Amino acid sequence: MFKNSTYSIFTPKYWIIACSEFRNSRSLVFAGLTIALSTVLSSLYIPVGINLRITTAFLALALGSIIFGPVVGLSAGLAYDLIGYLFIPATVFFPGYTLSSMLEFFIYGIFLYQCKISVLRVFLCKLTIDFGIHVGLGCLWSSMLLGKGYYYFFIKSLIKNAIMLPIEVVMLVVMLQIFLPVLAHQGIIPKQNSKYIPMI
Repeated sequence: MFKNSTYSIFTPKYWIIACSEFRNSRSLVFAGLTIALSTVLSSLYIPVGINLRITTAFLALALGSIIFGPVVGLSAGLAYDLIGYLFIPATVFFPGYTLSSMLEFFIYGIFLYQCKISVLRVFLCKLTIDFGIHVGLGCLWSSMLLGKGYYYFFIKSLIKNAIMLPIEVVMLVVMLQIFLPVLAHQGIIPKQNSKYIPMI
């Protein structure tokens, strides 16, 4: 679908367009590429604690979600988690992680699909994902799996994500600054208002 305008997530039109991405072969191809690239990037990580790691997979997740949106993102998150479990030896299957993956794709889509991108929007997106999913839910899943208290994982995850948040935001903004003009020129995403990503 040619995306030449934006719609609020509170309007039916937004969700009609988001659901229609399932009928868009280009969006489905991008979803498949996003899953594959994210799986590869997830396998390349820096361990920083028990069940805690740093990866760059979020870059692929965010870029893909801009294209195919939150609805396709739910399915992509499910596939991403299951494929990761099958092909990455260190991955443990747990339904909670599957839910987290689906929510992560969904939130990227909610914040970045069919909208005008800004640094503030990217920051709020990463803030929600890092502290809502990675810290909030991630620590819950770790405590359930490993038998340690929630706060044992919470403190370490909170520190890690607080340090990584500004770094990830900068990385994401730089990547989007490179790719957004290309995607907009091809009619894949709405045209942005300015050449450079604005602060607000």
